[in-house]
Amino acid sequence: MEEEKEAADEMTFEVAMKRLESIVELLGEGNLALDDSLKIFEEGMGLCKFCNKELDEAEFKVEKLMEKEGGEIGVEQFKEIE
Repeated sequence: MEEEKEAADEMTFEVAMKRLESIVELLGEGNLALDDSLKIFEEGMGLCKFCNKELDEAEFKVEKLMEKEGGEIGVEQFKEIE
């Protein structure tokens, strides 16, 4: 259990996303046994939760950095580049 905590402490958003991509690919191939598919799916859900948490924290930091004069926080929508 301690080993898992250390691995989670060293996890970065980028590493988690790469692992998620490989999990999606593995599951999409359909070559895994049911038990293996469930285990890897569970890992993917944990990574997804981790990534969402990281994104929420980043969004909060961006909002703080965009603090306007007078103490107001201005939240602006990011526009996707098409």
